Amino acid sequence: MAVTGDSHALGQLLRSRRERLRPGDVGLPAGQRRRTAGLRREEVALLANVSTTYYTFLEQGRPVRPSEQVLDALAGALRMSDAERQYLRVLARGGEGSSGAGAAAVPAEWIDPEVDSLVQRLEPFPTFVKGRRWDVLASNPAARELFADWDALPADERNLVRWMFTAPRARQVYLEWEPEARAMLGRFRLAAAGHPDDPGFAALIRELKRRSEEVRQWWPRHDVVAVGNGVKRLRHPTLGPLDYSHVVLQLADSPDQTLVTYSVAGTVG
Repeated sequence: MAVTGDSHALGQLLRSRRERLRPGDVGLPAGQRRRTAGLRREEVALLANVSTTYYTFLEQGRPVRPSEQVLDALAGALRMSDAERQYLRVLARGGEGSSGAGAAAVPAEWIDPEVDSLVQRLEPFPTFVKGRRWDVLASNPAARELFADWDALPADERNLVRWMFTAPRARQVYLEWEPEARAMLGRFRLAAAGHPDDPGFAALIRELKRRSEEVRQWWPRHDVVAVGNGVKRLRHPTLGPLDYSHVVLQLADSPDQTLVTYSVAGTVG
């Protein structure tokens, strides 16, 4: 039977979550002579009602395909968040429409002119559209003033994640840079897992690891974060520190693309 998911990454995720838990977290006695601080494989297998051998195969990245019931049981046993559960399923099943045949040419993204027009009409609210690899496909003047002048950059450098981790300005704009950067990397990781056949993701991840010490440290942890609305503390180049509410909207005709718009919520004390 063909396996379309990323069994190696799946195994890494399971092991990382197992090692983060303590017996007391799942209602088990600590016991004695415990070699590691985390759960044992047999304990996870018991909690998930699977054999220790089967669970070991999953952690080792063997080419097995767990059922939906097993994935649910593992997620519950390892106390996974909603975002981690989604990530687990993506790794187990691969991206929708993935051929499993390895890297292949992926069509270039384009943005609907009507969507671009909407972005411009939302001026003076900072608004942009990011694509499947988080390339900035459209932005209005307010967004370029607040974040970066995307239009002035070469087309292959207009990427939000690359900017976050390699541009000194990003650390000036985001007043809470580290938690925001961690969260962005977690959201990007979830998106990347859904496109295992897109060589652009692999190339960007290699570049980020090469250029950013934070990415090199954080990527092996398999942290993921769901996309959502919220409030961010940002420094405007002329208005100074402000709280910005942001809304994220998925485009119906291009579900890999999202429109993000910001509005001032209040000043930062």
